[in-house]
Amino acid sequence: MSIISLIIKREFISKVRNKSFIVMTFLSPLLFVALAGFVGYLSSMKADTKQIAIHDESGVFVQEFTAKNNKNATYKYLDLSRIDLKSLKDSITNESYEGLLYIPKAVDTKDFENNIQFISNNSPSISFTEKVQYIIASKLTKTNLVKANLDTLAINKAKAIVNINLTKASGEESVKGLNEIKIGIGGAFGYLIMMFIIIYGNMVMRSVIEEKTSRIVEIIISSVKPFQLMIGKIIGTSLAGLLQFFIWAAIGLSLMFAASTFFGVNVSPTAKISPELMQAAQQEMAGTAQMYIKELWNLPIASILIGFVVYFIGGYFLYSSFYAAIGAAVDNQTDSQQFLLPIMMPLILAVYIGFFTVINDPHGTVAVVFSMIPLTSPIVMLMRIPFGVPLWQIAISVTLLFASFFAVVWFAAKIYRIGILMYGKKPSWLELYKWLKY
Repeated sequence: MSIISLIIKREFISKVRNKSFIVMTFLSPLLFVALAGFVGYLSSMKADTKQIAIHDESGVFVQEFTAKNNKNATYKYLDLSRIDLKSLKDSITNESYEGLLYIPKAVDTKDFENNIQFISNNSPSISFTEKVQYIIASKLTKTNLVKANLDTLAINKAKAIVNINLTKASGEESVKGLNEIKIGIGGAFGYLIMMFIIIYGNMVMRSVIEEKTSRIVEIIISSVKPFQLMIGKIIGTSLAGLLQFFIWAAIGLSLMFAASTFFGVNVSPTAKISPELMQAAQQEMAGTAQMYIKELWNLPIASILIGFVVYFIGGYFLYSSFYAAIGAAVDNQTDSQQFLLPIMMPLILAVYIGFFTVINDPHGTVAVVFSMIPLTSPIVMLMRIPFGVPLWQIAISVTLLFASFFAVVWFAAKIYRIGILMYGKKPSWLELYKWLKY
C-alpha cells in the first residue's frame, strides 16, 4: 500500500472514530427535525390581534376599515371617532392601542392625500402601511369617479387581465417559473458544495493545527513528504465527510418512513388535503402539472449530476489546499481568521453572481466568465448547467478548475512544508510569500 493510501486511511479512521464526529453524525438529523418541528409549531401559532384606533373626523373612511375586521385578521380597527383626539393620543402613549389612524376633515379629496396621520410608539411595518394606503386610495378613487359621473361598474368590467402563454420556437408549450426552478436546482447543488467546503475545509485546517501544536507532525514528517501528508489529509477528511452525508440522508429517509408507517403521518405535501379537493385540483391542474414534469425531464439531468460530482471534487480539493496551507502557517485557530476571509470571499461572490445574474442572463458575459474562473466555477457553473451549457464551456471550466487545483497544491505544499515546522510566530502575508520561494 502506498504512503498516501496509508495517510488517507489514517485520517479517515481518526475522523470517524472521533466521539464528536459520531455524536454529531447521529444527533444532527434529530436536531434538524426538532428544529423544523419547532419552527412549524411557531408558524402555526396565531399572532395576537393588534387593535388600531381610528379617529375619522370626515366619516368617509371608517367603515372601509371596520369592514375588514374578522376573527383571523391580524389587525382590528376600532371606530373611536367620538372620543377626544388628545385622549386617544394619551392611550397610544400608554400602549392601550397599537396605533391611532387620524383622518382630519377635508374640503376636497385632494386634501386627504397628504394630511392623514398614523400615530404610534413604534414604526409600523411596511405591509401594514401599504394596506392602509391602499384602502384609503381605493375609497378616494371611487369617490373621484362618482364625482366625475363615471360608471365605476363599467370601468371595473373594462379592466383587462392579460395572461401570456409561453411557447417554444419548436411550437411546444412552455410553463412559467421554469427559470426559477432551474436556478433553484442549481443553487441547491451549489450551496451544498459551499457548505461542504466550509465545514470540512475547516476540519482539514483544525487537523493540521492540532498535529502541529502537539508536535506529532514532527514525527510524521520524518517518514513522509509534506506534499503526501497534505494530500492524504484532504482526501481522508473528504471521505469522512461524504460518509457523514450518506448517514444523514439514510437517517432522514428512515425518519420519514417511520413517521409515515408507525405514526400514520402522511409526509407528502398533500397530507392535509381531502380526497375530493385533491381530485378537483388534479383535474384542474393536470395539464399544467404534466407540462412542468415534462419540462423537468427535459432538463440535462445527466449533465447536472455529473457536473455536481466533478465540481464537488474539484472545488473541495481546491479550497482544502488553501485550508491545509493556512493550518500549517498558524499555531491556533484564532490566528487563521486573517487568512480565511480572502478564501471565503470568492464563495460568497459566486452565490451572489448565481442568484442575481445567472437567473436573468445565464449565457451572458458575467455568468460565463465567472463560471470559468476556478474559485467561483463550482457554484456558478452548476447554476448555469440546468439552462443548457455548451460542452466546450464545461470542458474549459473543468480543465481550468483541476489545473488550478494542481497549481494551488504545488504552492500550498511549499507553505505547508515550511509552516508545519514553524512555531511561536504569527506569519503575515509577506512571510507566506517568502515561504513560496524556499
